[in-house]
Amino acid sequence: MILQGKNQLTLQEFLNLPPGEGDITYELVDGQVIPKMSPKKFHSKLTRALLNLIEQCCEGKGEVCPELAIALTRRGRDWMPIPDILYISNERLPLDWEQEGICSVPPDLVIEIISPGQTFGQMAAKAKDYLDAKVLRVWVLDSKARSITVFYPDAAPQTYMGEELLTDFLFEGLQFTVEQVFQKAKIPLANE
Repeated sequence: MILQGKNQLTLQEFLNLPPGEGDITYELVDGQVIPKMSPKKFHSKLTRALLNLIEQCCEGKGEVCPELAIALTRRGRDWMPIPDILYISNERLPLDWEQEGICSVPPDLVIEIISPGQTFGQMAAKAKDYLDAKVLRVWVLDSKARSITVFYPDAAPQTYMGEELLTDFLFEGLQFTVEQVFQKAKIPLANE
C-alpha cells in the first residue's frame, strides 16, 4: 500500500483502498495513509485492563471498543484515527451504525496509550484534535510515568497517579486508581 504521496485522500477514497498487508493498521491523517504502531505486550495488557474496567462500569450504557476507527474532522479535513479504546454512549450511537462499520460520530471517550517512540507532547496534541472534533473526554495513559491524564473540552487537563481516585461525572459509577489499572494488567513497579 502506498503510504504517502502527492495526492490527498478523502475519507471515502481511504475507505475504498485495498486492505494492507499483514497486521498493519492504517490511519488517515492530513490526507495521507499513516501506519499505526503495532501494540506490544505492556500496551496490550494495559488495553485489556482498561477495557475491562470501562465495560464493567458502562455495561448496557453504550459500546466499548478497542482499535475501532472513527470518522472525524481535523483542522477542516477528513481524519480517521484508530484510538486504543473508545466508548460511545447509547445516546450518541447512530441508529443505523453497522456493527462492522467504522464509528461515524465522535465518541464520549477516547483512550490512547503512549507507545515506544511516541511522546506525551504528541499525545497531548492528538488529545486536543480529538476534543476539537467533539470527543467529550480523552485519556492518555503513560506507562513510564504510570499516569493517566484526562483531557476535557472546557477545563485544564488533570493527571492521575498512584492511588488518586479517577472519577468523572460523565461516566457514573466509574472509579479506579491508576495503580489498579497496572495491577489488573499485572505490570509491577520497576523496582519490584
